[in-house]
Amino acid sequence: MPRLAIRTGSKVEFQDITPRVQELVTLSGVKSGVCCIFVPHTTAAVTVNEHADPSVVRDVAQRLDYLVPQRGDYCHLEGNAPAHIKASLVGSSETLLIDGGRLLLGTWQGIFFCEFDGPRSRTVLIKIMPDRPGDKPLS
Repeated sequence: MPRLAIRTGSKVEFQDITPRVQELVTLSGVKSGVCCIFVPHTTAAVTVNEHADPSVVRDVAQRLDYLVPQRGDYCHLEGNAPAHIKASLVGSSETLLIDGGRLLLGTWQGIFFCEFDGPRSRTVLIKIMPDRPGDKPLS
């Protein structure tokens, strides 16, 4: 199964991984199917959102910080309870359609890896599945 190695440099960070995921889809040879993106970490997430204007991800990160502040009445003793909550709110996976060998994303959409407890080294798992019997999945 393809994996993306991600290195984050700050506590909270959104990285656009769209080109890297598309490259894996292209290499797979799958022309029509689905691409599942999974983050196997409890303090990180993945989302699809606008990637044309960087202020959008800044707004998302700031609003999450407002909703789930770093300092709060948390029971988790490791100090990263807000990261766990943010990861739960955003989600650990996205499933995208593939058509003509391309991810079906809207004009302004991109795929973002979301770090909430960095800096860290992370992994993103990618599963590419064809919807025609003749196609072979990337493994």
